[in-house]
Amino acid sequence: MAEKKRLVTVAALQFACTDDVATNVGTAERLVRAAHQKGANIILIQELFEGYYFCQAQREDFFHRAKPYQGHPTIVRMQKLAKELGVVIPVSFFEEANNAHYNSVAIIDADGTDLGLYRKSHIPDGPGYQEKFYFNPGDTGFKVFQTKYAKIGVAICWDQWFPEAARAMALQGAEVLFYPTAIGSEPQDDGLDSRDHWRRVMQGHAGANVVPLVASNRIGKETIETEHGKSTITFYGYSFIAGPTGELVAAADDKEEAVLIAQFDLDKIKSKRQSWGVFRDRRPDLYKVLLTLDGSNPVK
Repeated sequence: MAEKKRLVTVAALQFACTDDVATNVGTAERLVRAAHQKGANIILIQELFEGYYFCQAQREDFFHRAKPYQGHPTIVRMQKLAKELGVVIPVSFFEEANNAHYNSVAIIDADGTDLGLYRKSHIPDGPGYQEKFYFNPGDTGFKVFQTKYAKIGVAICWDQWFPEAARAMALQGAEVLFYPTAIGSEPQDDGLDSRDHWRRVMQGHAGANVVPLVASNRIGKETIETEHGKSTITFYGYSFIAGPTGELVAAADDKEEAVLIAQFDLDKIKSKRQSWGVFRDRRPDLYKVLLTLDGSNPVK
């Protein structure tokens, strides 16, 4: 009897952003088309790709960059593109929801259907990455989406540092994890380079959950006028695709635009995940300490 195969080809895009929405959305579409030409079924665009990473500053005028989810022009354009090419596209955007604002991603299926919304759960706050000024903590919880090609989990940038997020999506049946990202240098410390740490953490998520993982980051130098003068981040790219044991199967550098491609047999990976025993041998009854912030015994 022939071994069953369920193949999916995933892609990670990497490019430098301008601060012009039309230019960036055009670049994203061009690279989505390039990924499709290479056989990609699910194509990941980087975080907040419509413009510069504005969270270097706390400026009230930057709230004008947010738009409502329903009828969002970039989402609508990507729906048309997804339907035309028959590909799945997670679309990152700055969401305005009445008086709330979120760092969100809409999941567009291969027929152009909007499968729903994920709002970033973990919101960072530090020099150069002052997201708490703009974004409410996401209220959707960690979700998975049944697309034409695979059941996928999508989280956003700072979420990728938290193993609980990856595990939550894997427990709900995610077959591939996707992380749109914007990360680079630290304005307050020229000697701090998180690139390798960033990559290793996510490789660990892939290996611990026995699922492939796709991370898409931007490149280029972006300078924002802040309340304290100019702030510059050099985004380090290094977008990558990891396999189900955490192995690197495709990787970009820190300077060049890239379209990364990898193919996985989801049924073969499912068999590996089941036989490896990391889900069989879990002990949720012993993990209540994870519900605390300080590691103390939680209330029973």
